[in-house]
Amino acid sequence: MLEVSNISVAYGKHLAVDSIGLRVAPGEIALILGANGSGKTSLLKAIAGMQPATGASVRLAGRELAGLPAHTIVEAGLALVPEGRGVFGELTVRENLELGAFAKRARPAEAKNLRHVLELFPRLGERLAQQVRTMSGGEQQMVAVGRALMSAPEILLLDEPSLGLSPLMCKELFAALARIRDKGLGILLVEQNAKRSLAIADRGYLIANGRIVGDGSAASLRDDPAVQRAYLGAAEPGRAMPPPDGA
Repeated sequence: MLEVSNISVAYGKHLAVDSIGLRVAPGEIALILGANGSGKTSLLKAIAGMQPATGASVRLAGRELAGLPAHTIVEAGLALVPEGRGVFGELTVRENLELGAFAKRARPAEAKNLRHVLELFPRLGERLAQQVRTMSGGEQQMVAVGRALMSAPEILLLDEPSLGLSPLMCKELFAALARIRDKGLGILLVEQNAKRSLAIADRGYLIANGRIVGDGSAASLRDDPAVQRAYLGAAEPGRAMPPPDGA
C-alpha cells in the first residue's frame, strides 16, 4: 500500500502541489485527472523523490520514504515512468531493460521479470537487439514501462503514458496496464485520455490548482456530469455539442 499525505511542492513562491493526500493499494489502478498545469507531474516526481517536497509523508508498505533519494525509493519498490519516456535511444531494447534491473531488489528475479515484460509486450521480444531510437513512440513507451517493471516494483507511477501514441498503441498500452494490475501491482496513473483510463481504473482523484478537488470510484467518476463535461467531451445540459471543424 502506498499512502501519501500532506505533500506540497513549490517553485519559488508558486505552490504547484498543495497538501495532497492519496493512496494506492496493491492490485488497483488509481487515476489522477486534471488539466495541464494542475500539478500532476510535480506530484509524481515528489512521490518518486525526484522533486523536493515539504511536509510530506510517503509510506510504502509502512516504510517512510519522504526525503530519501530517488534510487533508495526505487530500491524500496516504487518506480516512475516519466512523461517523455526517458529511454536511452542509443542503447538496444535489451540494454534498456537490463538497466531497469540494476536495483538490488530486482537482480535475483531478473530473468523472470524479463520473461514477464516480454509476455506483456511480445514485440519487444522480437526487437531485443534494436536501438530504441529507431522504434516508434508506442514501442518506446513499451520499453519505458518494461524497464520500470524490471526493477520489481510494488507500485508503478506513470505520467501520461499514452501521450502522442496512435489509437492502436493506446489500446495495447491500456490493455497491458490492466494485466499488470491483475498481477497484483498497484498503479498510480496520470493520464489525459480520460475515457480509456477510467475504463481500466479502480478509483480516481481530480486535481485542480495543486489540490485534490474530488475522488471516488472510477464508475462514479464516469457517471459524474461535471467529469463528463470536463474530461469526456459530454455537452452541458440543454446545449448541443459543437459540430466538427468544416461541418
